Amino acid sequence: MKNLSLIASALLLVACGSEPDNKVQPETTMETTEITYPNTRKDDVVDEYFGTNVADPYRWLEDDRSAETGEWVKAQNKVTFGYLDTIPYRDTLKKRLTELWNYEKYSAPFTEGNYTYFYKNDGLQNQYVVYRQKGDGEAEVFLDPNKFSDDGTTSLSQLSFSKDGSIAAYAISEGGSDWRKVIIIDAESKKQLEPALENIKFSDIAWKGNEGFFYSSYDKPEGSELSAKTDQHKLYYHKLGTAQSEDKVIFGATAEQKRRYVGGQVSEDDRFLLISGAQSTSGNDLHLLDLSKPDATLQKVMDDRGVDTYLLDSKGDNLYLVTNLDAPNQKVVAMDVNNPAPDNWKTIIAESEHVLKASSGGGYLYAHYIVDATTKLVQFDHQGNKQRDIALPDVGSASGLDGKAKDQVLYYSFTNYKTPGTIYSFDVKSGESDLYQASGAKFNSDEYESTQVFYTSKDGTKVPMIITHKKGVELNGKNPTILYGYGGFNISLTPSFSVANAVWMEQGGVYAVANLRGGGEYGKDWHKAGTQMQKQNVFDDFIAAAEYLIDANYTSSDYLAIRGGSNGGLLVGAVMLQRPELFKVALPAVGVLDMLRYHKFTSGAGWAYDYGTSEQSKEMFEYLYAYSPLHNVKEGGQYPATLVTTGDHDDRVVPAHSFKFAAELQAKQAGENPVLIRIETNAGHGAGTPVSKYIEQYADMFGFTLFNMGVKQL
Repeated sequence: MKNLSLIASALLLVACGSEPDNKVQPETTMETTEITYPNTRKDDVVDEYFGTNVADPYRWLEDDRSAETGEWVKAQNKVTFGYLDTIPYRDTLKKRLTELWNYEKYSAPFTEGNYTYFYKNDGLQNQYVVYRQKGDGEAEVFLDPNKFSDDGTTSLSQLSFSKDGSIAAYAISEGGSDWRKVIIIDAESKKQLEPALENIKFSDIAWKGNEGFFYSSYDKPEGSELSAKTDQHKLYYHKLGTAQSEDKVIFGATAEQKRRYVGGQVSEDDRFLLISGAQSTSGNDLHLLDLSKPDATLQKVMDDRGVDTYLLDSKGDNLYLVTNLDAPNQKVVAMDVNNPAPDNWKTIIAESEHVLKASSGGGYLYAHYIVDATTKLVQFDHQGNKQRDIALPDVGSASGLDGKAKDQVLYYSFTNYKTPGTIYSFDVKSGESDLYQASGAKFNSDEYESTQVFYTSKDGTKVPMIITHKKGVELNGKNPTILYGYGGFNISLTPSFSVANAVWMEQGGVYAVANLRGGGEYGKDWHKAGTQMQKQNVFDDFIAAAEYLIDANYTSSDYLAIRGGSNGGLLVGAVMLQRPELFKVALPAVGVLDMLRYHKFTSGAGWAYDYGTSEQSKEMFEYLYAYSPLHNVKEGGQYPATLVTTGDHDDRVVPAHSFKFAAELQAKQAGENPVLIRIETNAGHGAGTPVSKYIEQYADMFGFTLFNMGVKQL
């Protein structure tokens, strides 16, 4: 269930292209563009927290359904796009992004029934298309999400096949919303078998044979489905051929079973259902159901102890679990279903000094160790005997090596900040890797370099950062630089190539990613060190990263931008207010910016493990109040040039966070640096965003950044 955590909004698509001769030309002065911001009404709204009165004059912007909010969005976008239209090289950036994006991209293949399936994008298609082929036959289109809607904003979010591959269920997202519809089709004919299941959210599709599947959702909330609180998640079973209204609640129907996040995993042999229930994005309980016995009842395996445990594989009476129970860096254990209590678990892959992620396939287990934010792969058998280290082509990130027990060949992809994603096949018996699908990107990795450094944060903690740029970049303090960070929810930022970074770097820009506390790069302890009353550590780590880049002469405050999305948007919002003189540009995307009220919207209450809440205690309120971006904008403050970005259909981090923060900044900003908000319509938190919109967004973001650094031409 940890896939329910907030996610960074950076798109991890592989992309690239050939390099032009031109590069940015920084100037010491820039022309200013006069801006008249829309008038944002202020109301007399005040909340009391432990004796402290806190004004919230823009509360009305939380109503995403009101006509007044809609008009405010239109007015802000008119000002923002009016400003962006004045940037002379905005179209040049858009053209270059389009050129670089335009190459064929593939996923690793997977087998279901008699077919091999894979995802492919011809280059500029808004959504990836699912293809299939039988044997060596010609590939055919299986699902084309580009035909789901005219504007490409309806995306395929999940595809799952029944046991024998004869039936497929796929989930679609409309307008970027986390609410899904699930459509069930005959895989051979591709004909829909029954009415779509609706109002499904934060869910896997876990098949039980060919009979039906388990899925999760909330009752549809009263009020706005995009912002109203969702608090009780339920696991359902849908039997094919029956109405959704008849679907049985397996877990979550009672007050005793109330959880914010519930999910089910079915063992590959269809014998067992393992149910995970969680109150926050960290920690879960476990329940076991024997599916082979019609009269079986739920068996509690473990209470929520604040640790994370999920199903990896199964073999006979053993379920193989990944857990950080008594192992902050995670381990793999075997649970005998006849004695499932944690005290009886047997360690298969022991905890090591490096954080462990794991996969399975071909009758083996695979440890994906995170070593200073990069991947090391090791193959084990189910008894925990090491088979081999799996050599990678370079230092970077590898993902994959998962499949069915019968598979003899698995696949993994490799990438880093300067290497486009490449797919390799892996023979599970011999351990041999072969190139399966080279990237079609016209990008010369040899002309770029990535360097990992370890800098010192405020309290003496060593923090890693990877800095990537063209070879031969002069360290003169004038290189336009984007510093990216996240620092939360146990999420690890590992190297990944993207079109956007390629465009930025080929223009002479520097791209730096700091692996801040709050993330998962060094295990649970690293995560905890950036949560609740220690959240300031994350901000201090980010500030120290900026200071390192300046001290090492990669850049200077006049050429430094900070960027982050979701929890990373909070990071940017907090840091730009704490050290405004350190940065020229701030780019907070879909950010959590009202730390006193975030838990009142959608699934926000589940983030309390990382943040705490303003109602938790006087001490927690005061801590949140001291850094909450919305509440720390100072009258007459001189803040960096700021482009806030959000989507009007974001039902994970509701756009009201960004609306209110932008209004507050516009009202109080002194000096000439612009404060703009770019609101993507019919878009959500980021997943499923059409390629065409991503190209426009990055062109606007990079154009805004360079323009405010004084760059007059490319």
